[in-house]
Amino acid sequence: MDIRWEELFQRKESLEARLLAGQIDSQDRQKIQRELSGLTELLDSHKQVESLRSQVAEAEQQQLQVADPELKELFLEELVDLRGQLLVAERELEEFLFPPDEINQRSAFVEIRAGAGGQEAALFAADLLRMYTNYALSQNWTVSIVSVSQTDLKGYKEVIAYFKGKGVYGSFKMESGVHRVQRVPATEGSGRVHTSTVTVAILPEVEDDAEIEINPEDLRIDVFRASGAGGQHVNTTDSAVRVTHIPTGVVVSCQDERSQHKNKAKALKVLKSRILAEQTRQKEAAMSEQRRELVGAGMRAEKIRTYNYPQNRISDHQVDLTLNKLDIIMEGDMVELVNALKDYDRELRRQEAVAKFGA
Repeated sequence: MDIRWEELFQRKESLEARLLAGQIDSQDRQKIQRELSGLTELLDSHKQVESLRSQVAEAEQQQLQVADPELKELFLEELVDLRGQLLVAERELEEFLFPPDEINQRSAFVEIRAGAGGQEAALFAADLLRMYTNYALSQNWTVSIVSVSQTDLKGYKEVIAYFKGKGVYGSFKMESGVHRVQRVPATEGSGRVHTSTVTVAILPEVEDDAEIEINPEDLRIDVFRASGAGGQHVNTTDSAVRVTHIPTGVVVSCQDERSQHKNKAKALKVLKSRILAEQTRQKEAAMSEQRRELVGAGMRAEKIRTYNYPQNRISDHQVDLTLNKLDIIMEGDMVELVNALKDYDRELRRQEAVAKFGA
């Protein structure tokens, strides 16, 4: 990556001079100190990498020039050690250049909605939730249902699940978008392959209520009688809660708990996560053209993945990855998919770093 190191060094000197000159208010001083601290760490890391690269080049030269076998072996050992140090230093420098967002470490809400395809789309929505849940269990995460609207065939018109664990959002955020399935529906008698769609939205958990502040006057709270499985109470108690954020029109319902208070708390948490997800999307869209193309308007509306059951094939269109083991992946073995998407996200951050620091 072509970084303008000399310009960064000059910027550091300029900031140091401003601090020494004084006559700046406390708010500006704190801002300058934060920027200066980040630049200092970045430039120190770069200096360390350059020093190690020089040492490696020198050791390689010496190792080639000596004829004595014992000396040659010593230089080789030193070279191996220096290359190891250089690898560590280069990784540290990369972290300074394009650090992952803290939000990636959070838990997340996973919203799955049936799209085109009626009953078949709802059945595939249930299959996707099962796939995500099995993967979550393999990562030692926990999963709980926040809200669900089920069909008579046990499919999901809509389901919201809470995935709790370190790194859930970072692992799942690229799942947001339209998932297309091609298969013979269980309700199809002629054996024809149908195409259906399901929409997935991944919402990072709001960990601190102060992070997203909502004016109570902007909310409309409705209570209603819960429906579906859950016991006798759902038919006799108005415990379900629907929360509407009037300025944005976002609506969240929750009926999972017996307590109206608990359902309201869960619904508000999902609402705040939706707002945070939109803020994150806007931030990413502003940072790079690549992210704007990826995210699109609102949650990604374009097709991001195709599940072809007759050919046992899954194709992720974000990273041009095709795997012929759909049956295994649908059981929750998503490691190869998740890692490919993480690598892609890392490359986007690298591009953003070039835009920020590079030529």
